[in-house]
Amino acid sequence: MAATPNRQFKNICVLSGFNYGKHKEFFKAAIDLGRSIAERKLHLVYGGGNRGLSKLVSEAACVRGSQVLGIIPRALKPLGSLSDSPTGEALVISGMQERITKMLNHTDAFIFLSGDLATLEALITLASWAHLHIHQKPIGLLNVNNFYDGFIAFLNHAIKKYFIPSTAKKLFICAHTANELLDYLQAYRPKPDPWTFVLERLNNDGNSSHSKKYKLDLTSACKYFLLCCTT
Repeated sequence: MAATPNRQFKNICVLSGFNYGKHKEFFKAAIDLGRSIAERKLHLVYGGGNRGLSKLVSEAACVRGSQVLGIIPRALKPLGSLSDSPTGEALVISGMQERITKMLNHTDAFIFLSGDLATLEALITLASWAHLHIHQKPIGLLNVNNFYDGFIAFLNHAIKKYFIPSTAKKLFICAHTANELLDYLQAYRPKPDPWTFVLERLNNDGNSSHSKKYKLDLTSACKYFLLCCTT
């Protein structure tokens, strides 16, 4: 799929683990992704780690000219994640939830490489926020060596059990190579979802900003939820 010309990303956030994984495919995919980000003249936002796949992505992007920003909770500094000259600039914040919020504010799209529990936490958080219409930024899964097959299977299982509507699967864009996934993300256009909510969130300056409000009829909402689960 070719990238849509008028979809211009400036910053892309890549989340991955502090380990390298068992197979060389994970190692290679991280380097390829960093290179592809730089070749497209994108800036990289990442978790600030100087180990594992996080290190490989950030170094590959940085040496080829991308601006790199690492966002890391203060609690992780004693673990050595910021030691040995981390790649690019480092933004140290207070906690994990603030980290996800900062990443959301600093980026136009997300890519998840193979990762750990913190990676999965960010994935679920950003997906749930997208489902609640808090943001409309695309979420990509770089499914190297079928790493995310189990996650996708769980989504299908939860949909069959009527705990998640089938529309939730549309929140994730999946591909096996970096360039293919970046093409999909740049071609992404958010579509209106009739499953709407009354939301209120804060702007960066702390002022209250109201999203568009809808009157949600509970009977209609339940009917729509069941329809989504069965389609």
